[in-house]
Amino acid sequence: MNPHPNPAAPQRIAARVSIVGEDTPVARALPHRQRRMIGAWCFLDHAGPVQFRPGQGLHVGAHPHIGLQTFTWLIEGAVTHRDSLGHEQVIYPGQVNLMTAGRGIAHTEDSVQDGARLHAAQLWIALPDAERQREPAFQNYPELPVIDQGGWRVTVLAGSLLGRSSPATVYTPLVGLDLASRGAADVTLPLEPTFEYGAMVLRGSASVGGEAITTGELLYFAPGRAELRLQCDAEAQILLLGGEPFGQPVLLWWNFVGRTQDDMAEALADWQASPNQGGRFGTVRPGSTADALTPPVLEKLKVPSAS
Repeated sequence: MNPHPNPAAPQRIAARVSIVGEDTPVARALPHRQRRMIGAWCFLDHAGPVQFRPGQGLHVGAHPHIGLQTFTWLIEGAVTHRDSLGHEQVIYPGQVNLMTAGRGIAHTEDSVQDGARLHAAQLWIALPDAERQREPAFQNYPELPVIDQGGWRVTVLAGSLLGRSSPATVYTPLVGLDLASRGAADVTLPLEPTFEYGAMVLRGSASVGGEAITTGELLYFAPGRAELRLQCDAEAQILLLGGEPFGQPVLLWWNFVGRTQDDMAEALADWQASPNQGGRFGTVRPGSTADALTPPVLEKLKVPSAS
């Protein structure tokens, strides 16, 4: 695809803000009625920043996943991941946890210390048809490539930029970048014209592609752009996601990514038959203080068209 000389204006999406637990603010930008996916990125929660009260913290009990990769980018705090493969891993700021659910996995998430701070982006990546039934896996990435450009500190979370590649294993062409500045910054980054992109401010405010944006908003850019300018006048942080349009219809329900109602019904039945007690999803290594999650009622789902 040749870059379009006059690319379409970006689409502005307002994240839905809610409180999870007792005091964790979460802004959900994907999926949204205006935009379900950006490439294979099919879920985006911006959690925090929050200072937990004494005795409070993040505690998410055992729950299952299928058909996706969970992708955690930690900015502040420390969180313990435990899963049904036997992993127990603390993630620290500047690190990525990547869990590939494939045919099925379960896990928990807990603050290492209650009363601490938390700031993170939690994302899901939809697996393509050929990879949906693969064996589950988990990997922590403590070191990621960093590029200093125009006052921005750019961390390559997934994919590649300017000859630097993330070690994270993904199964479709995509990119994830974190741009952080301590003051005024201005950079024009090269884009892959076949990719669609989304930008979300995690801290402060900025201008992306000539559009002012602040926290709680996502800007979507359709394929056809060769570059993107990102500016800020003061300390700021931006999450930039991109990928080839997925091209396959995707269903999201509860913690599952599938293609059909039957995919969801089968996974639900398997979890309810042995919630965190072996079976398809296994048993999460003990240590979480939270109870296993109870799924909602599965109603008739509408299969969307391919993105």
